[in-house]
Amino acid sequence: MPSVFIKTYGCQMNERDSEAVAARFVAHGYTLAPSEATADVILLNTCSVRDAAEQKALGKMAALAGTVRRERPRVLLGYLGCMAQSRGEQLLDRNQGVTLVLGTQKLHRAPECVDDLLAGRCQSVCDTASDCGSQAVLRDHVFSPGTAAASPKAFVSIMQGCNQHCSFCIVPHTRGAERSRTIDDIVAECRDLTVRGVREVTLLGQIVTSYGRREIPVRNGVTPFVQLLEAVNAVDGLERIRFTSPHPKGYGDDLVQAYGRLEKLCENAHLPAQSGSDRVLRTMRRGYTRGRYLDLVDRLRRVRPEISITTDLIVGFPGETEEDFEDTMALARDVEFDNAFLFKYSPRRDTPAATRPDQVPQQVREERLARLLEAINAIAARKLQGMVNRRVQILVEGLSRRNKERLEGRTRGNQITVFDGPLRLIGQLLDVRINRASAFTLYADPPIPNPN
Repeated sequence: MPSVFIKTYGCQMNERDSEAVAARFVAHGYTLAPSEATADVILLNTCSVRDAAEQKALGKMAALAGTVRRERPRVLLGYLGCMAQSRGEQLLDRNQGVTLVLGTQKLHRAPECVDDLLAGRCQSVCDTASDCGSQAVLRDHVFSPGTAAASPKAFVSIMQGCNQHCSFCIVPHTRGAERSRTIDDIVAECRDLTVRGVREVTLLGQIVTSYGRREIPVRNGVTPFVQLLEAVNAVDGLERIRFTSPHPKGYGDDLVQAYGRLEKLCENAHLPAQSGSDRVLRTMRRGYTRGRYLDLVDRLRRVRPEISITTDLIVGFPGETEEDFEDTMALARDVEFDNAFLFKYSPRRDTPAATRPDQVPQQVREERLARLLEAINAIAARKLQGMVNRRVQILVEGLSRRNKERLEGRTRGNQITVFDGPLRLIGQLLDVRINRASAFTLYADPPIPNPN
């Protein structure tokens, strides 16, 4: 059978979608190519949240058309995901050889569509139609030979879509309305993963805290998402639970208290603030104020004082003044984020913010981004330095990405930790002592072997 290579642009949800699509190809008899150089089918799973990801994908496809297809003209090229959903037939390009475009709710059809194209039963396929059951289809994972998992951690998609409609975001248009899987189905997937050696799962959703709110009733004051956390927490063999990406509005008292009573829920909360200015938050349609955000951080730290808090922040949103930006800088200092994903505002078509006349000049966006990045990095480095000489638990994930002679893992607070040790430690939970810290990484003493 032909070989397939899938390249992913964007967030963890796109990564999970790509893995699930790859697993469906394997189940269909295809092999997975190690790179595009040897693949018979090359698919780009695209993101539309930021313009940079779209431009990278478009540039990559143009490069493939000019290199790979010149040497191997029968290679099949296609787009999957959010940009495919948004642009549809505009992406079909016989000159470049693009013959497949599948939207976010049709990813599960990729093997069958490729079958038809390779067999000549059709010249091109573009399918961006909705599918009300697509959230329950992409649940397969790619494993290494035998029963062992490719990694001791895994992503688990629990829902699709978004109903928030922030004024800057295209996701409700590209991924549709919220649709949730059942708790039983998600728990069954987590159990199967633990059998394969997975020790940590990250539950994924565009706004993960909205899980099940239209399908599952609140029980004894416990929301559907916390009901799911409780069920996953009970899975034997699973050691850690994370989730992303939530919305600050979704943190009710039951979720805040869950950090104190669910032992597998890691003390790490990703809370996308987007801005520290109340005026900007209103125009973003975020649904909370700076004060409510700070109150949430305070409630979480009262329950778990050691919790690490990360965020997303946008600079240069239309109409953002210097005063608004200084409010964001002040929020970063007040919260002391452990880390942050920072973005220059990127206009997305079909969003209200893109048509506003008060767009911030690109030079101003870049200057503000640099200032905020410097402040965030200084805070993060100081907090990592504060962990030196502490003993922490890490899950050993594999070889260090920067030094293949060392191992790498993460603390429960999600801090990257590098240390020396044998390969047999991969997949284990270890207690280690931190001996130093760089700006972004912790370094630990080699773990003491267990005499038993």
